[in-house]
This record gives sequence, C-alpha cells and structure tokens, in this order.
Amino acid sequence: MPDELRRYVVGLIQTNCYAYISEGRCLVVDPGASGAELADGLSDVEIAAIVCTHGHGDHVGGVAALKEKTDAPYLIHAADAEIARHAGEVSELGIAYDDDAPEPDGLLVEGATIELGSASFTVMETPGHSPGSVCLIGRGSAEGIVFTGDTLFAGSRGRTDLDGGDEMLIMVSLARLKREIAPDSTLLSGHGPSSTMARELVANPYLNHIL
Repeated sequence: MPDELRRYVVGLIQTNCYAYISEGRCLVVDPGASGAELADGLSDVEIAAIVCTHGHGDHVGGVAALKEKTDAPYLIHAADAEIARHAGEVSELGIAYDDDAPEPDGLLVEGATIELGSASFTVMETPGHSPGSVCLIGRGSAEGIVFTGDTLFAGSRGRTDLDGGDEMLIMVSLARLKREIAPDSTLLSGHGPSSTMARELVANPYLNHIL
C-alpha cells in the first residue's frame, strides 16, 4: 500500500500534528495536545516513534498521554528536552498545555535517520525558533516530504522573541533550507497550511532575499 499522511489540528493555538504511515508503521510528529485521542485515532497502525520538532508546549503537550497508551519511543533534540519537560506549566505567553513531556527515549542529532517501513527521515538541525529546533527530511518512499516545525511556514517563519529564540540562527537555518531542500518538496509546518519550497522561494519574504 502507498504511504499515508494524516494531519490533526490540536490544542489552543491550532498546532499541526502529523502521522506519517509506511507499511503499517507510523511516525507521529508534534503531538501538541490530545495525546490519548490521537492514540485512539491511530489504533489501526503501529506507532513506531513520537518525534517533536522542538520543545514548546504546543508541540509536546500530548506526548505523555500518547506514549502512555502506545509505549512508543519519544525523540527530541537535547537542546529542547528541558523546555519540553515544562510543557504543562504556564508559558511566557500565559498558556499551559496538556502535560509536561517525559524524559526522551532518544535524542535527535544532525544527520540521524529514523526508519519507517519503506520511508525514512533525516534530521536537520535548524536552530533559531528554539535552540533544538529540527526539520525532518523525507527519504525513500517519503522523498519530497519535509516537516519544518516552526522554522518555516507558508509565507513566514518562526518567531524568535520567545525564550531561547535567536534571530541570527534562524536566518542561518533558513539559508540552509533554501540551499538544501529541493524546490518540488512539500513543506509541512507546525502551524497553517502546507506549501512547496518552490512557492516559498518566490513568495516568502524571509527566503527570497537570502543569497
């Protein structure tokens, strides 16, 4: 069967949670809320891993409940693991999310590969929105799929005014995405609609002026 992508919009600020399914195995990306409900909705597949593109509460608040129901390993970059442990507390935006994230079962590092049926995803470190922000680059049957988290949005990019944000680093990360991501790639971001790299190279003001 062909690979399948499911998108769920969860939580107070409409975070995109994705389930990428290949050969009956599922990678859940950014379960920001409603972890138990996500587990029930994915009961027809084996959840192989829970991966968070960064540690902000709106992206990790559902990890604890999802992991409790599925026992799937939870992966995040080391630089954001501590941020994620406080997801259930009131944030600097005055919002509290479902639960604190648990201790990660593994850490995402540059160039690491997550295998999933006939698909795989390579970790690209893209700090700036947060110190441990990453993008996931699809390979194999997932070729052309890129999970960008809150680094790059359709027509915009992640904010850097939250604790741990860095304006210079996010511009370096965006320049790298511009160099390394193929124009025909589909970009699946942490909020808002999907896009393509070709569209963003033309229309995104944060990309089209980078050399």
